[in-house]
This record gives sequence, structure tokens and C-alpha cells, in this order.
Amino acid sequence: MLLSGFNWIVVVLLIAMVLLSCFALVHAAFQREDAFRAADKQTKPFWLVILGLAVAVQIIPLGAFGFLLTLAGLIATIVYLVDVRPAVRGVSGGGGRGRGGRSSSDGPYGPYNGNR
Repeated sequence: MLLSGFNWIVVVLLIAMVLLSCFALVHAAFQREDAFRAADKQTKPFWLVILGLAVAVQIIPLGAFGFLLTLAGLIATIVYLVDVRPAVRGVSGGGGRGRGGRSSSDGPYGPYNGNR
């Protein structure tokens, strides 16, 4: 009984990893190619190949060695979402700061600069 509950948790985590990788792949596909260069990140085709391989490795069962490839794909996805995506969004005009492009130090009438 305990093992079936563990298997259910593993399946949910695998589905979440595939969805996260698919989201990153779709996001990378819809970004401008020059935004990657302007953000000083790898090129758009590089990220499309890496994220596409991450999705493929997570979907196709590859046995014991597949676990390492799945882990590598998850790491690549996290790097894209945490590092590349905010940089590309910032260059593309997406702001990347939240709340409509406003900083957390902005007041109601503009940025707070401490009377400097």
C-alpha cells in the first residue's frame, strides 16, 4: 500500500516536470531571436534544441540511464526559467519585475530614491 502511494507521487512529479519543460519550450519558441543575443544568453536555436531534448527525454522511457538524462533536462529547464526567461523578457519589454513593470521600491507617483 505504501509503495502504490509512492508511485502515485512519482507519476505526479514526472507529469509536472514534463509540463514545466513544455512551458519553457513554448515560451522560448515565441520569443524574438534577437532578444536572446541582446540579453547575452545563448541563441534561440540552442535553447529550443536543449528544451526540446529535455521534453523528449522526459516523455520517452530510457531505463536506468534515462533518470540521469531526465535530471539533466530538468536542470536545463530550471536554468532557462530562472535565468534566461527573465533576461529575455526584460529585453523584449516584458518588464520582468511584476505588477506591470513597476519595481518594489516604486511609490504611487514613481520610483522612491530616498531624496537623492
